[in-house]
Amino acid sequence: MAKEKEAAVLSFEEAMDQLEQLVGKLENGDVPLEKAIDLFQEGMKLSHLCSQKLEQVERKIEILVEEN
Repeated sequence: MAKEKEAAVLSFEEAMDQLEQLVGKLENGDVPLEKAIDLFQEGMKLSHLCSQKLEQVERKIEILVEEN
């Protein structure tokens, strides 16, 4: 639960950086299976967070375009 609250305050760039680090660890292949699953789950959460942030920006841009 604490990680979810922590993830919610991450900027898009911070979340992407963390996601890239996780991918690097997984691609390295030296991670035990259980740890790899945990990293994958964390990566999926970060991916979802990035997607949400992009959708928010998209909506803001659409509103700005409509106003002008």
